[in-house]
Amino acid sequence: MIRTATPRADASRIAPATTSAVSGARWKSYCASSSDSRASPSHSPIAFATSSGCCPPSVRVRTVSFVEELAAAEIGATFNFYREGPRAGLLRRRLAKYLGARGRARFLLVGEAPGYRGARVSGLPFTSERQLTGRGPAESTATIVRTTLRELRLEDEVLCWNVVPTHPGTATSNRQPTRAEIDSGVLFAQRLARGRTVIAVGRVAAAAMDAAYVRHPSHGGAQAFREGLLGFALGGRPVRRFHAKDLERKARRDRTPLVPR
Repeated sequence: MIRTATPRADASRIAPATTSAVSGARWKSYCASSSDSRASPSHSPIAFATSSGCCPPSVRVRTVSFVEELAAAEIGATFNFYREGPRAGLLRRRLAKYLGARGRARFLLVGEAPGYRGARVSGLPFTSERQLTGRGPAESTATIVRTTLRELRLEDEVLCWNVVPTHPGTATSNRQPTRAEIDSGVLFAQRLARGRTVIAVGRVAAAAMDAAYVRHPSHGGAQAFREGLLGFALGGRPVRRFHAKDLERKARRDRTPLVPR
């Protein structure tokens, strides 16, 4: 393994990036499988997307590169909200900041795909715009996931992601991702999974990531979702009593459209 903190002249010693095909379109891969590198001093202010206590600092992905390559990706017929639409720049900045903030998260919580009321609007997995700004649409799954992570004191320890990071569906509906979209999108999740414990939300994510499974919180699954996460709670310490029915009522209330003013 090559470790270097030398000037750019030594960059040639680092394995170059590969080129991968994503649903027929070409984009730069964010890491060659043989590449272990440390950022040079000129890039030291750049936040890192992946890191953990058991993963050496030389095995990291620069957040900026990761987000740029995600924005350039074409994953089947999914909508890439990091490239398309008037808010794409904002969503890229949000994602880069989030990945940097969770650079040392020990767990990767992986869902199936973004929802039209959730990450397609907010730019962050398992997060709604209303949770970020108090405005815009809310999503029941995002409400349950974020509230549960706070209840279990895991929020700072978990990086949320999706097997397919771009949205399969329209601005008003979701659809299941295709096999090809899963095979292409999971490459991003696999890179973020390095050095982390992966927790899959739902069967599709569990199969794609070959990871531990927890019940998806939708359709009455809030309690089962929480119970599945309990095993990952820090040190197994006691947590505040949780009422799943109250949380599901809150999630349904959050789905109610905002009243125009």
